Amino acid sequence: MHTAVILLTATVIGLVIGGLTFLSDFSAPGAVLAGRGAGGLSVPVLRLQIPHQRPREGCLP
Repeated sequence: MHTAVILLTATVIGLVIGGLTFLSDFSAPGAVLAGRGAGGLSVPVLRLQIPHQRPREGCLP
Protein backbone atom coordinates (compact mmCIF):
# COMPACT_ATOMS: atom_id res chain seq x y z
CA MET A 1 0.00 0.00 0.00
CA HIS A 2 2.86 2.36 0.85
CA THR A 3 4.51 1.81 -2.53
CA ALA A 4 1.24 2.32 -4.39
CA VAL A 5 0.64 5.67 -2.69
CA ILE A 6 4.16 6.85 -3.49
CA LEU A 7 4.01 5.79 -7.15
CA LEU A 8 0.54 7.28 -7.63
CA THR A 9 1.64 10.57 -6.08
CA ALA A 10 4.79 10.64 -8.23
CA THR A 11 2.66 10.00 -11.32
CA VAL A 12 0.36 12.90 -10.47
CA ILE A 13 3.34 15.17 -9.85
CA GLY A 14 4.85 14.16 -13.20
CA LEU A 15 1.59 14.78 -15.04
CA VAL A 16 1.11 18.20 -13.47
CA ILE A 17 4.68 19.31 -14.17
CA GLY A 18 4.52 17.94 -17.71
CA GLY A 19 1.20 19.66 -18.36
CA LEU A 20 2.42 22.99 -17.04
CA THR A 21 5.62 22.71 -19.06
CA PHE A 22 3.63 21.98 -22.21
CA LEU A 23 1.36 24.97 -21.60
CA SER A 24 4.33 27.27 -21.17
CA ASP A 25 6.53 26.03 -24.05
CA PHE A 26 4.12 24.14 -26.37
CA SER A 27 6.85 21.53 -26.73
CA ALA A 28 5.71 17.93 -26.27
CA PRO A 29 9.23 16.42 -25.96
CA GLY A 30 10.24 19.02 -23.40
CA ALA A 31 7.05 18.44 -21.44
CA VAL A 32 7.61 14.67 -21.41
CA LEU A 33 11.19 15.09 -20.20
CA ALA A 34 10.16 17.55 -17.50
CA GLY A 35 7.28 15.35 -16.34
CA ARG A 36 9.32 12.16 -16.23
CA GLY A 37 12.16 13.93 -14.48
CA ALA A 38 9.88 15.45 -11.86
CA GLY A 39 8.08 12.16 -11.29
CA GLY A 40 11.29 10.16 -11.04
CA LEU A 41 13.02 12.60 -8.74
CA SER A 42 9.99 12.87 -6.47
CA VAL A 43 10.01 9.14 -5.57
CA PRO A 44 12.99 9.24 -3.15
CA VAL A 45 11.68 12.44 -1.58
CA LEU A 46 8.21 10.98 -1.14
CA ARG A 47 9.67 7.83 0.45
CA LEU A 48 11.23 10.03 3.10
CA GLN A 49 8.17 12.25 3.57
CA ILE A 50 5.45 9.57 3.72
CA PRO A 51 6.11 7.27 6.67
CA HIS A 52 5.66 3.52 6.32
CA GLN A 53 3.15 2.30 8.88
CA ARG A 54 3.72 -1.10 10.39
CA PRO A 55 0.67 -3.11 11.38
CA ARG A 56 -0.12 -3.11 15.09
CA GLU A 57 -0.03 -6.29 17.08
CA GLY A 58 -3.30 -8.13 17.12
CA CYS A 59 -4.56 -6.61 13.87
CA LEU A 60 -5.43 -8.78 10.93
CA PRO A 61 -3.47 -8.11 7.72
